[in-house]
Amino acid sequence: MSEQAVISIIPAKAARWQDYVRLLKPRVMSLVVFTALTGLVCARVPMNPVLAVVAILCIAVGAGGSAALNMAHDADIDALMRRTRTRPVPSGRVQAADARALGITLSLFSVALMGLATNTLAAGLLAFTIFFYAIVYTVWLKRRTPQNIVIGGLAGALPPLIGWASASGTAPLGAWLLVAIIFLWTPPHFWALSLYTQGDYAKARIPMMPVVKGPASTRRQILAYSLFLAPLGVAPAFMGLGGLLYLAVAAVGGAGFVALAARLAASRAGDAMADGREDVSESLYDVAAAAKPARDLFAFSILYLFSLFATLLVERMLAVAPLTAAWVPHA
Repeated sequence: MSEQAVISIIPAKAARWQDYVRLLKPRVMSLVVFTALTGLVCARVPMNPVLAVVAILCIAVGAGGSAALNMAHDADIDALMRRTRTRPVPSGRVQAADARALGITLSLFSVALMGLATNTLAAGLLAFTIFFYAIVYTVWLKRRTPQNIVIGGLAGALPPLIGWASASGTAPLGAWLLVAIIFLWTPPHFWALSLYTQGDYAKARIPMMPVVKGPASTRRQILAYSLFLAPLGVAPAFMGLGGLLYLAVAAVGGAGFVALAARLAASRAGDAMADGREDVSESLYDVAAAAKPARDLFAFSILYLFSLFATLLVERMLAVAPLTAAWVPHA
């Protein structure tokens, strides 16, 4: 069903300002801002506070612009899924053309301002991230391959690099390490969610991993990614980014992540939906007993990523010495 066909059968409703805020995906934006701020601070380069605020604002606005473009393009499939059908465009409160115009305007504004306020590297990375999410992921990958979230996850992983580049004008190994952590975190995070929402993805014909390869294969892949993610999460402590507190948080969090992934791999989460039975209610967290291992990993993954970046941020703000000064320029 085309975007126009879906929207045409939904009565138009008056848009409120809150609907335009929802177009920007504020929850996703908050994570983007948080990881970008961590990257900026971890660069350890003195930066004018006003320019630092402008840089973070540009990243937030760019994330919001790409989200609006995503919602404009995905209105047809969003209307078919319980988790997304109340979004402003599929519900008829905002027209797709208006969402698209807002997305383009915010995207262009954020990149231009970033270039004027900081440097061309940061602006270029921001432009690439917006393009990758709005075009490469949304238009091309999402509806064509079960690797959509793996490849497309690069867009969500780049904000700390953009923050770092805005402060230093460089993109060193330490910044890419932060990118790699988010990149490896993304598949187990979203696949855990998709295990108990696969009915919606199947209805919308989105080739998420459980729909294409089955729940058992997805559970094994989640465990495999987790086994790589846990040691990678500890790596910043040995590359001049984190101190003893970070090492402890990353080690405990990584062990917890792997334990929950192993529990999920041994479970039958997602099998009921693969057989045509429902595992989830309208809430992402109110699930059937068989789906709880997937729900628990999904919830813990959010806490895990937040804890890693929050610890890096706190250590830097408190001037806690890293375990090693390697790979950190301007230290």
